[in-house]
Amino acid sequence: MDQEHRIAVVSGASRGIGRAIALRLAEAGFAVWALARSDHELKKLVLVAKGSVRPLHADVSRPEEIIQACIRILAEGGTPEVLVNNAGIPLSAPLQKTELDAYEQLMAVNVRAAFLFCRELLPRMAERRSGRVINIASTAGLKGFRYTAAYCASKHALVGLTRALAAEFAERNVAINAVCPGWTDTDMLARAVEAIAKSTGRSPAEAREALQNMNPMHRLIRPEDVAELVAFLASDAATSITGSIYPIDAGELV
Repeated sequence: MDQEHRIAVVSGASRGIGRAIALRLAEAGFAVWALARSDHELKKLVLVAKGSVRPLHADVSRPEEIIQACIRILAEGGTPEVLVNNAGIPLSAPLQKTELDAYEQLMAVNVRAAFLFCRELLPRMAERRSGRVINIASTAGLKGFRYTAAYCASKHALVGLTRALAAEFAERNVAINAVCPGWTDTDMLARAVEAIAKSTGRSPAEAREALQNMNPMHRLIRPEDVAELVAFLASDAATSITGSIYPIDAGELV
């Protein structure tokens, strides 16, 4: 890892929002550790990034893999300037059909992983008195949606974690914020479209339009839109911002 560059760590970096964030931070001059389970997708990301991204296999549902990844990052790259906790999985089901195993897997990926990355890396940022943590939550972290009790609980927890750590580390000059996207044009949305089409009898195009119309701008969020906001929060322009929660939802919460 090029020691002359500031280091950024991005989890869930192989596709969707995480991939866009990794590429945008690399463009901004960061040396990016890109973490994900899919080695194949990480290799494709590295080719696109042309040397600015270093792949690291990690299944964030496994605490030991997170800890080992952090040990390697600190040993080989040094203390990161930016940590982006992006890895996340969806779960949509009525409460009575939400299995405990699925709930626990969801919380492990969406909340526990971010907690562990922060626990392992934040103290080093605090020692250096410089750093940014950006947690990728969701509009489901700011309001409730039917049939997503577990997912909403996980994203509300991530927002709470953001605010608590922002208060804890503010005096040591580490800024911690969250970004809350609405429906974003990713693989996760494609799976939601399939599920809606299957359960309602709508065509995939009609299901996609229904999701698009959930906000007053009648548009889906682009992964690149989220990446631009993350790049801003990682930049010198955001030095005084901490504990803030940024919806990026085309007006969904208005």
